[in-house]
Amino acid sequence: MTIHEPMTMATDYLLSAAALVFGISLWRASVRPWALAFFFTAAASLAGGTYHGFLPEHWLWKTTVYAVGLASFFLLSGAVVASVGGVTQRMLLTLAVVKFMAYASWMITHDRFVNVIADYGSALLLVAILQIFAWRNRRAPSAPWVLASIIVSILGALVQQSGLTLHRHFNYNDLYHVIQLVALWMLWRGGRLFTMSETVRPTSRPT
Repeated sequence: MTIHEPMTMATDYLLSAAALVFGISLWRASVRPWALAFFFTAAASLAGGTYHGFLPEHWLWKTTVYAVGLASFFLLSGAVVASVGGVTQRMLLTLAVVKFMAYASWMITHDRFVNVIADYGSALLLVAILQIFAWRNRRAPSAPWVLASIIVSILGALVQQSGLTLHRHFNYNDLYHVIQLVALWMLWRGGRLFTMSETVRPTSRPT
C-alpha cells in the first residue's frame, strides 16, 4: 500500500491521539461540551490523516470537514455555558446552532480547507470575546490559557494558508498540525481551569 503524504498522515494521527487524551481528561473533569469538541477534533484528524495518507476519498474529506465543524460548535457552546447565563446564554447558544447549520449547508457543495478555517476561526473569535468578558468580570483562570491558544491557532492557520514548507518531507500542513498540537494543549489547560464560578449554577427552588 502506497502512503502518499506520510508526514502529514503521521502529524494528523498524532494530533488525533492528543485530542482524544485531552478529551477524556476534560470528560472526567465534567467539562463535557469541550470534551466533545476534543473528541470531534480527534475524529477529524484521524479522517484527515487517512485521507492524506492512503485513502483520498471524497467522503473521507467530508467526514473531516464536518467533524471540525462539530468541534467548533461544541467549543463555542461550552464557552457560552461557562461564561454567561440567562437570556444571553440562550441567545448565544442559538447563534452557535445557526452558525453550525450555515456551515454544514455551505460545505455540502464546497471542499476548500479555507472554509473550515473560517468557521473554526469565527468560533475561536467568539470564544475569545467570552473569555475576555469572564476575565474582566471575575478574573477567570481559564482565560489566559484559552486566549493564548487562540493566538497560536491563528498563527497555525496563517502558516497553513501561506504554503510555508520547511522541507520537502515537512510541508505547511505538517507544520500546521504541530502548531495546532500546542494550541490544543493550551486549550485543554484552559478547559481544566473552568471552575464552578465560571459555570451556570442551577436556580435554587424554594422549599
